[in-house]
Amino acid sequence: MRRSQAGDPASDLVHRVRPHRIACGSLTLPLGRPPRIMGVVNVTPDSFSDGGRYFGADAAVARALAVREAGAGIVDVGGESTRPGAAPVSAGEELDRVLPVIDALAKLAERGEAPIPISIDTRKAEVADVALRHGCHIVNDVSAASDPEMVGVLRDHPTVPIILMHMKGDPATMQAAPYYDDVVGEVADFLSRRAERLVGAGIARERIIVDPGIGFGKRFRDNLELLNRVDSFLSLGYPVLIGASRKRFLGELLDADTDERLPGGLAVAAHCFHSGVEIIRVHDVAETAGLLRVLDAMARPEHYEADW
Repeated sequence: MRRSQAGDPASDLVHRVRPHRIACGSLTLPLGRPPRIMGVVNVTPDSFSDGGRYFGADAAVARALAVREAGAGIVDVGGESTRPGAAPVSAGEELDRVLPVIDALAKLAERGEAPIPISIDTRKAEVADVALRHGCHIVNDVSAASDPEMVGVLRDHPTVPIILMHMKGDPATMQAAPYYDDVVGEVADFLSRRAERLVGAGIARERIIVDPGIGFGKRFRDNLELLNRVDSFLSLGYPVLIGASRKRFLGELLDADTDERLPGGLAVAAHCFHSGVEIIRVHDVAETAGLLRVLDAMARPEHYEADW
């Protein structure tokens, strides 16, 4: 049961939180309260928020270490932009972008300097396989394992979780007049079917994380409805990831450029905290970590008394 019969908000939160740990290759990822922060590291020249800022390997590694220090529990490394209208890149080009970053982080982890789960943000089974062999721990797939070879990759790496995200179409076409009769029901059904397909192929249910894909083939109101009814995704029985950081619908709500959407991102993070969402993917890690710490301290003051 997710909600308290007493109707008390704090008690409700306790019932919605599902603390547990999942294996991530050689590491373990604890999930529960507060939500785990996934810090974004885009090794791309054209991502919608920070395209080109961390395109070089040195800058991307520095960014990864910075988000870890700021409070991220996962570093998400991607070499292909998935912004609306983005053109695909080849597997070779994607690997050329991300492998120097992954290799550097893996070497630091081997020395005990930065032991943090690294996710590879890719739609391609080939890229996922090579990245995992170079030290990544999680596959973050915005196409929900649409590459037919992805199941084989997951079988070859039996302790690696996969994040299945809903996207209508592909990045080049997803915002070309998307339409839903019932966006929450349709997205939840899609994620459930994709997850069950993996389970039927022999992938352990415990390795699956779902993401409704805020901003990926969604209209303005669709994004708000998905967030408002996030319990529908928690009820699927898998950990839930929400990635709304700096998205266009927040800019429309706030009349704000990409770098000025932090208030919206923090509002979404607070909503995720109170809903029991397990992972939040963000650009503004330090600010989100501070927000979650204060919310958690208010919800569980007894856990913070020893700090002072």
